[in-house]
Amino acid sequence: MKIIGALGLALVGLSMMVDVTAFGQTHTRSQYGATTKAVVDDKGNMHVPADYRTTYQMLGTWAVAAEKTPGSKQIHVVYASPGTIAAYRKAGHFPDGTVLVKEVFNTTTQPMTTGTVSSAGTLAGWFVMVKDDVGRFPKNKLWGDGWGWSWFDAGDPKKTTSTDYKKDCLGCHVPAQASDWIYTHGYPPLVQ
Repeated sequence: MKIIGALGLALVGLSMMVDVTAFGQTHTRSQYGATTKAVVDDKGNMHVPADYRTTYQMLGTWAVAAEKTPGSKQIHVVYASPGTIAAYRKAGHFPDGTVLVKEVFNTTTQPMTTGTVSSAGTLAGWFVMVKDDVGRFPKNKLWGDGWGWSWFDAGDPKKTTSTDYKKDCLGCHVPAQASDWIYTHGYPPLVQ
């Protein structure tokens, strides 16, 4: 009788461990999925996340040189959804569901004591990418090559002006194809 009682107690303990482990895995998955669902609807339409400046991680900043004058014509500031940097460092790639937000600013350039300086001026818009390892939206022309792609003008962070990622977005990313279409060399937090 004592053996049956001990066996029953062991089974109850094992059952509780399985339940706790399953809850932890479900909680982690739903928490990560919530970030993506806040940016993508069930048809694959994206928008700029409202809280990215306070909840996302800053990846880096790019300056695009002016063609005929000193300084830069644009500054790009790139953010990644929470946990992306640690996941990238661990696995060497962006995990499924990663959200990248690039702010694009037109610049103001002026002489300063340090030389010609360009700083962020007016916001031109946002470029949003969402990592998609499983091909969730095969009928949506803004999804493919492992990502969702969308440009948003500064006036409307909820409505993309992109119509087809192959025509509107992919061309700028061809040089970064070997690094999953992302210019990872410009993001020090990924490698430090």
